[in-house]
Amino acid sequence: MRIGVPKEIKNHEYRVGLTPQSVAELTALGHELLIETQAGSAIGFSDADYQAAGAQIAADAAQVFNQAQMIVKVKEPLAVERARLRPHHTLFTYLHLAPDRPQTDELMAGGATCIAYETVTDAAGRLPLLAPMSEVAGRMSIQAGANCLEKARGGRGVLLGGVPGVAPGKVVILGGGVVGSHALAMAVGLGADVTVLDKSVDALRRLDSQYGNRITTLYSTRAALREQVLAADLVIGGVLIPGAAAPKLISAEMIRQMQPGSVLVDVAIDQGGCAETSRATTHAEPTYVVDEVVHYCVANMPGAVARTSTLALNNATLPFVIALAEKGTRRALEEDPHLCNGLNVAKGLITCGSVAEAHGLPYHSATSVLEHL
Repeated sequence: MRIGVPKEIKNHEYRVGLTPQSVAELTALGHELLIETQAGSAIGFSDADYQAAGAQIAADAAQVFNQAQMIVKVKEPLAVERARLRPHHTLFTYLHLAPDRPQTDELMAGGATCIAYETVTDAAGRLPLLAPMSEVAGRMSIQAGANCLEKARGGRGVLLGGVPGVAPGKVVILGGGVVGSHALAMAVGLGADVTVLDKSVDALRRLDSQYGNRITTLYSTRAALREQVLAADLVIGGVLIPGAAAPKLISAEMIRQMQPGSVLVDVAIDQGGCAETSRATTHAEPTYVVDEVVHYCVANMPGAVARTSTLALNNATLPFVIALAEKGTRRALEEDPHLCNGLNVAKGLITCGSVAEAHGLPYHSATSVLEHL
């Protein structure tokens, strides 16, 4: 199979779909790799590294899209990239379609087979291709929040860990999943006063067993969430409904009542955000202020630590890329129901129920669409 990797063009996005090590695995199996020039140079992967791994270097993205059968990316394709997709393409990347109607419409119109990392599952029902970036984003959320709490950044001027004689900052984490667990580890490590809310008692038991009295776990009711958010110095939004838009847990009215200079880091922003006041930002301009609350809503947080993120992502995605390349898209999807759960758009049709529901579009089962690939 001819596999193409274009350079990411989202604001301050330095990750790359395949590392030279991944390319070497694929070329050893007889596949052709076409890498856009400088695709990985920002994180230390030179064109020479890719050539040594057996890849060809493309002069530009147009050449990659024109010649490749499968496109492997990191972030969702932007408008100029969507315009290059054709029905013969298989696109393998993060998509986050539920909050993004324009992308959904254009991918349907383009006719490509679009497999989303974030809805691929495993035997335990987990999301193995989302997990590595959720781990990174969860850890980064505390770093970003601590920075935003500095007075010069618009924050309350609170040091999360406090100092002897001064209470630590209060961190409230919404969601005890992958993002929340990794945010929790960082916050506890800094010595913050940490409370985590979740509707899963099993998740709360797991975190309580791990951290004991170093944290507070609360079952997430409207009243509990409101009380904790209003008292927080830093709120981390780590909620996720696979494939669907994030629930709006924090209302604009709650934001108005939060402490002046407090901070919201909305890690759920890729899926639309968990606050009514959240809107996607970039690494170039990561924050804005609403009612004296600093909002950090960068939609590609792991892109800031792009080398770590790329390596972690490739560890998870490479087996699926190999399966798609070795078997072809249709057979790979037919033989692996977990990979098939990643199919979001094919033949101009929506094959992910959560995306169809989010946009009020007809849903078509992947099984019915695969017959025509």
